[in-house]
Amino acid sequence: MKRLTGLLVMLFILAGSAQAQHEHHQPVKRETKPVKKPAQQKTTQQHKDHQPATKDTVPLRKQEHQGHPPAKKDTMPAEDHSMHQIQQEDHSMHEMTSAYSLNLPMNRNGSGTSWLTDNTPMYMYMAQKGKTSFMFHGNVFLRYTSTDFTAKGSRGAAKFDAPNWVMGMMNHRVGKKGLLNATVMLSFDRAVMGGEGYPLLFQSGETWQGKPLVDRQHPHDMFAALSVGYTHAINKDMDVYAYIGYPGEPAISAPAFMHRVSSMNNPDAPLGHHWQDATHITFGVGTLGFRYKQIKAEFSSFTGREPDEDRYNFDKPLFDSYAYRVSYNPSRQWALQFSQAFVHSPEGLEPDENVTRTTASAIHTAQFRQPGNFVASAAVWGLNSKSHGGKEHSFLLESNLQLQKNAVYGRYEFVEKSSHELQLEEQVPHGKFNVHAFTVGYARTLATVWKTNLAVGAQGTLNVEDKALYGIYGKNPLSAQVYLRISPALHR
Repeated sequence: MKRLTGLLVMLFILAGSAQAQHEHHQPVKRETKPVKKPAQQKTTQQHKDHQPATKDTVPLRKQEHQGHPPAKKDTMPAEDHSMHQIQQEDHSMHEMTSAYSLNLPMNRNGSGTSWLTDNTPMYMYMAQKGKTSFMFHGNVFLRYTSTDFTAKGSRGAAKFDAPNWVMGMMNHRVGKKGLLNATVMLSFDRAVMGGEGYPLLFQSGETWQGKPLVDRQHPHDMFAALSVGYTHAINKDMDVYAYIGYPGEPAISAPAFMHRVSSMNNPDAPLGHHWQDATHITFGVGTLGFRYKQIKAEFSSFTGREPDEDRYNFDKPLFDSYAYRVSYNPSRQWALQFSQAFVHSPEGLEPDENVTRTTASAIHTAQFRQPGNFVASAAVWGLNSKSHGGKEHSFLLESNLQLQKNAVYGRYEFVEKSSHELQLEEQVPHGKFNVHAFTVGYARTLATVWKTNLAVGAQGTLNVEDKALYGIYGKNPLSAQVYLRISPALHR
């Protein structure tokens, strides 16, 4: 009953926010209709409607190539309805700027202070009042999953569950050059799925009832982010900013998996989560950053210990670890980063062991002519170097092809996991084992109500592990799941 109550509360929040945002924006629907007027008159009217946001408007491909200002888009024929929709989408997306720069588009917002691409599609609800803007987004998967439906091994499991998260953000402009941000992110994983989380073959990380979680993804803390940040624009090319989170996300790795459009239709966390972006929930984070044009450098001090088993409390902040990250967006389509974290005592069961985590990533987004058609991809590499010896690599490549209501997506993962990591020290020789996972899925949006998408999907995973693990997991076990997904529709 407690799990059902938690799920109902989460769905109520999502639906209530959608309805409020729908009512707030009801009058502006007229802007999406094609207007058959002379090009000059149309340009003048749009200039009046959107004047405050023109400096942040991302140019279209042709304009970007020629280096012309965004207003030139209005010289296109009025009857080109699809291009008109794209132009309206560009204007709407930039009513709210980046969370950490007045001179960057909102599309660039990742998790924490990380960067996505400038042409990232935005699935969210938005509202604006004066100098203050509000954004809300999230994801809820109601699903059935089976991690070894052919019963080849002894580690598989099946379950009805609901991975979920919701997030709200506020931007408030302070004077001419200041920007204040506040972010809240919640997850009802613990209430819906219990303390042991959901089944995921070859997954590892964190604990339940004093024992390591293996072949399961741990539930996320209810308070996944509570952060504030302030940015000062020195000029249009330079910003300095400060960020504090309790919990928050230090400057390490690519945007966390749930914030990447390339993985938005995949309910599962990556197998390399604790090699790449597991620090996205950290109880105690302070970050200072500097941006020059399309390059950003950041430094964080944070708590190294991973969240404990109590998913409702606030863990003690220690600020005993640090990280740095360099990000570079060479164009609207690309977001690159390199980062390194020196994590003190991340595991409660192994308090004497420290980890140096090194990551690099490349994110690419290609928008097609019609809004809602795009392909988003990400490549993420992570390396854990442990203080007691041993290095373990991970690599992820994922992509999501979205064609209006239809989506085809995939993910490839490679992770090195030790017999200790998989809790197999008494069953197989000590060492590292290579694990590969190939996932393919399809999702279709059934309906959009109050700017909220209701979609159904299914995916399957082929796991390919070292031969030494066949006796436990079976040879190449197969996983599958079906789900109903509830999420905000594409913001236009």
